[in-house]
Amino acid sequence: MAGYGLFAQVYDRLTENVPYDEIAEYYRAKIEKFGTGGNFLADIGCGTGNLTARLAALGFDVIGADASPDMLSAAMNKPHDGVQYICQSMTELELYGEADIIVSTLDSVNHLGSPAEIQECFRAAALNLRKGGLFLFDVNTIYKHEKILADNVFVYDLDDVYCVWQNEFCPEDNGVDISLNIFAEAEDGLYERMEESFREIAVTQQEFASMLEKAGFELLEVREYLTDKEPAEDSDKLMFCARKK
Repeated sequence: MAGYGLFAQVYDRLTENVPYDEIAEYYRAKIEKFGTGGNFLADIGCGTGNLTARLAALGFDVIGADASPDMLSAAMNKPHDGVQYICQSMTELELYGEADIIVSTLDSVNHLGSPAEIQECFRAAALNLRKGGLFLFDVNTIYKHEKILADNVFVYDLDDVYCVWQNEFCPEDNGVDISLNIFAEAEDGLYERMEESFREIAVTQQEFASMLEKAGFELLEVREYLTDKEPAEDSDKLMFCARKK
């Protein structure tokens, strides 16, 4: 997984349209629906902590884990009462005790480098969950990579940040190579140029289900993101709910 050092500086500005409150409530409802008997929650791939803090505000005892020190630094510079942050990758997770719930949001799973790394992430999640604990995560679909992200270019033109986001679709693994050219306003009013690149991969819903089973999970539910709709061929994002056996 990439380090996202430069990206961390502008991440919050470029994701202001993400409905974090809605996402946190959606996860809370799913956790209530399937039940765990506990509220120790780990948010893995937590980034700058926007969702992590909201989950803590809902009453969960939260640890946020991310492999990027820069992302974690941004998270810790915000109000984060009750949240403990640790610098750990999703494939080498080692929590302080067994969690009741592990979540991974905003397509963090797609940012793992290969199906083997996704499998290792699921294995690590299972090792750090108590029996009966929940694992909830979202992913971008192959449809989104091929038809929406594809070879497209997106431009973000904000008051203090200008970003050109360029994609290249790779049919060999349904991956997308993403390159960012970012111009961010500095304290002196001049703009600094940054470059960042990273990659997402996608696998089928059936492959995710198989990986979960192999890691020791029972798949409880797959839905279109932030809805209770069954997945469709043109679903661009899916939500998985699984329980450790």
